[in-house]
Amino acid sequence: MPSLKYAAIGAMFEALWLSRLPALIRALSASRGVIFTLHRVLPEAPPAFSPNAILQVRPDFLEFCITRIRALGLDIVSLDDALVRLASPDRGKPFVVFTFDDAYKDNLRHALPILQRQGCPFTLYVPTALVDGVGQVWWQAIEDIIAREQSVAIVEGGYVERLETTTTAQKQAAYDALYWRLRKMPEAERIALVRSFAEDHGYDLDRQCRELIMDWQELHHFADEPLCTIGAHTVHHYELAKLSPDQARSEMAQSADILLARLGERPAHISYPLGGPLSAGPREFDMARDLGFRSGVTTRPGGLYPRHARSLHALPRVSLNGLFQKRRYVDVFATGAIFSAMGRVTG
Repeated sequence: MPSLKYAAIGAMFEALWLSRLPALIRALSASRGVIFTLHRVLPEAPPAFSPNAILQVRPDFLEFCITRIRALGLDIVSLDDALVRLASPDRGKPFVVFTFDDAYKDNLRHALPILQRQGCPFTLYVPTALVDGVGQVWWQAIEDIIAREQSVAIVEGGYVERLETTTTAQKQAAYDALYWRLRKMPEAERIALVRSFAEDHGYDLDRQCRELIMDWQELHHFADEPLCTIGAHTVHHYELAKLSPDQARSEMAQSADILLARLGERPAHISYPLGGPLSAGPREFDMARDLGFRSGVTTRPGGLYPRHARSLHALPRVSLNGLFQKRRYVDVFATGAIFSAMGRVTG
């Protein structure tokens, strides 16, 4: 069930599209371009209870985005090309960068053929432990458990909390409560609680990770693809801001070392897991720069402006949100200034 926040965003998208303002804003704005964030690409419609549906788009919507972006007169460029354009004093044509986080298997099955057919450059950010099959795709795991149970028990500190999950509304409430409890925990405590929650409900986290995330052999299809830029996404997909400086630095540096060893090239770009203000900030941006990454992307909404050439390790992105897959909304998604304004209001 969409939240009031998403209902409001949908209403805003409708109003913007009906007004035809996005075209005017793109023409007048100083925004140079937009980096799109994607995660999953799946042909199936999500069920009624699917809090992570925001992370998935249909293959036909992805393909339409590519063709519509070009029809609007925007270039689709690689991340490296985007950085060059940002640094140029010449404004040039506006551009879009496509990026995918987490290395889901469905990217190989459903996204890669479209990207190849369309000649669309893109970046894939890879969390190496998940590719090894030993990480936690915990946000999807708790959804899966709640979806199949009539009630769930959360055991923490010797106390048992039972939540009813019979109706869709109850499932959503339980998910929201557990999700934000986990987000506020130190990572070690979050890992332990997710593991015990999964075990108590007969859910195999390791199997889930292997089923959802590409292995190294599958990932080579991307590493060998000239259209693809492989980026780092840390080792374990932890929220870096929760870690000590040494841990955070290690997560970033080791991920680059592992990708170099496995794929033969050190990644020049990094995506901060979760990527919002609670997950990454100036400390992490400085670390990324000091470790030699050319850029770092967040999930803070916004377009790219000339000023971002001076803050390449704190780049904003615009999420192609799975709740807004109406074709007319692509014109809104492509207008970076709209999301920069949204970021100022909500940030």
